Amino acid sequence: MRGSFTEKVFNIVKQIPEGRVSAYSDIACALSRGSARAVGSALRRSPGMPEVPCHRVVLKSGRLGGFSGPGGVPGKKLLLEREGVRVYSGRVAEFEQIRWKPAP
Repeated sequence: MRGSFTEKVFNIVKQIPEGRVSAYSDIACALSRGSARAVGSALRRSPGMPEVPCHRVVLKSGRLGGFSGPGGVPGKKLLLEREGVRVYSGRVAEFEQIRWKPAP
């Protein structure tokens, strides 16, 4: 995969299907370098939706984590719920069932 780390992160996040979520750590693992924190830093530079649906990236625990997009974390929750992802007490319901893992 060519391009900068940030571009590679964006390319993976663009593949997350609507109604599914991935973890920052899943993306870092698929890139075989970097960390979940580096993925989060890259996503802060995202051009936003619909180009890069970074609201679909959560913590490996299923918790929503941060969100620098419009509305902050409550905005992330709203976007996920509009796509059919249920969120309770700041955590994605049935996280493992809807978790999308990119191919390495």
